[in-house]
Amino acid sequence: MKSITINGSKRESVGKKSTKALRNAGQIPCVLYGGNQPVHFSANELAFSKLVYTPNAHTVVIAIENGETFNAVLQDIQFHPVTDKILHIDFYQLFEDKEIALNIPVILTGSSIGVKNGGVLRRNNRKLRIKALPVNLPDFIEIDIEPLEIGDKVYVADLENGNYTFLHSENTVICQIKTARLAIVDEVEEDEEEIEGEEGAEAVEGEEGTTPEGAPTGGAPAGGAQTTSTEASAEQAKE
Repeated sequence: MKSITINGSKRESVGKKSTKALRNAGQIPCVLYGGNQPVHFSANELAFSKLVYTPNAHTVVIAIENGETFNAVLQDIQFHPVTDKILHIDFYQLFEDKEIALNIPVILTGSSIGVKNGGVLRRNNRKLRIKALPVNLPDFIEIDIEPLEIGDKVYVADLENGNYTFLHSENTVICQIKTARLAIVDEVEEDEEEIEGEEGAEAVEGEEGTTPEGAPTGGAPAGGAQTTSTEASAEQAKE
């Protein structure tokens, strides 16, 4: 994992007045935990820009002006509720033989088949929490989504790795390809049109096969039969 160096100075006083004075001078009060005792120090606000305002994960080398150095990770950060300025940062010291829990960003690569076919990519977890030795901490977790089709999901169980352990249940969904709402509406409309077309065809066939009530079922019309009977009567009168 990539590392960022923070140059700091040890704090002689940790009271409210000294903390306020540090902030007014553009310094951020910090505390390093995890060792035999907490280390209180301060550093310039600009030194944290690449550490705080980024989606990437980093380890930190804290270099104190007296020559001491500490390997650490960012543990907690406090912002001003109105100005969003950094108020305080807590770090946790790293040791080569001790595992550390850390949130690692997830990077998706490739163009999903499902998305090409009209599906929508949904990212359920943009970061995953893992536990590993400092030397095994990855910069990011990469997932190839190219083979994913509509309805497919990627679970934590699909990302087994021997260098670190996921602190999530195996059925945790990381990302998935869902059917777009527009595609669902189009399919429903097409189905309705097909049903209406079938019903219309059946109705036409029924009308063609129906004989009107009182109509003759075959042979010559009824009027033709009456004409023939009248002609026979006339011939008999002449005789």
